[in-house]
Order: sequence, then structure tokens, then C-alpha cells
Amino acid sequence: MPYLYRWENDASAWADGSNHNPLSQQDLRDYIASTTGDIFRDGQLRLIIEEANSQVGPATAKVTYGCIDLFDFDPRNRRAAIGMYIAPEYRGKGVGREVVKQLEAYAFGFLHLRLLYAVIATNNAPCSALYEHAGYQPSSPLPSWTLESDAIIWIKENKQ
Repeated sequence: MPYLYRWENDASAWADGSNHNPLSQQDLRDYIASTTGDIFRDGQLRLIIEEANSQVGPATAKVTYGCIDLFDFDPRNRRAAIGMYIAPEYRGKGVGREVVKQLEAYAFGFLHLRLLYAVIATNNAPCSALYEHAGYQPSSPLPSWTLESDAIIWIKENKQ
């Protein structure tokens, strides 16, 4: 949980998300205790991005890169939003691209969603590039979406 505490309290990421204040360790424990891990019950799913058996240390060492969320889950219309946080030391290394691909396989293949979307600030060029590379299309502009920036909704439809 120390990494989750650090990420949720990374004020530099608050403008791109819905968190606008520090969270205590108790807040995080309460959140973890209240979630079932079932997207149909919770309306969201948070997954930790990690790689087991990395070359970083002992054979059993795990590297924890960040987290990715499906949220604003709408089972009737079969769509969900994506939110992602990659720890600063792992950004620009392809982690986000790989995890979005894996999340799509789950969302489109297992949950049978027909649409995924991400709301990205226009001043977040690396994130926009990630979604563009993953085959998402810029859709709706969101003027003055945050105090810091306009935003764009990037969408990807499941064509199957």
C-alpha cells in the first residue's frame, strides 16, 4: 500500500484526475475494504500494474509500475472510461501502451464492452500520443474542462 499512498497523493497528477486532496492511509484502507473487485457491483475496477520475476532484484522481486482503472462503467450501454497512473520513474518506457492493450483485451473480450474512452487534457501530449498509438480516435473537445487545460475524449470502439 505504500506505493498507492504515494500515487494518490502525487499532487502533480491531480489536475488530470478526480482526486483534489491528500488521502490518508486510513482512507485507502477503507477504500480497499469496501471494494469487491466486481466491476458490476462497484461500477469501477482498479488494477495494479506490476511485473513479477523482473531483473531488478531477487527472482521473486516485483516491480510495481502504477495502476489502471475502468470506471464510469455502464453495463447497459457497454462502455467504460479508462484512468491510468504510471509512476514517474517508469513513464516513457512503453508500460502504458502495454497495459492499455491488456485492459482492452479484458474489456472487449471478457466484459464485451463496445466502447472505451479516456478524457485527456490537451496539455498532456505523452498521454494523447499513447492513446493515438493504441488506435483511439479524438472525439469530443471539452473546453475549459479543468482550470489548467481543455481536454479531449479519446474513444475506441470494439468492432467485433
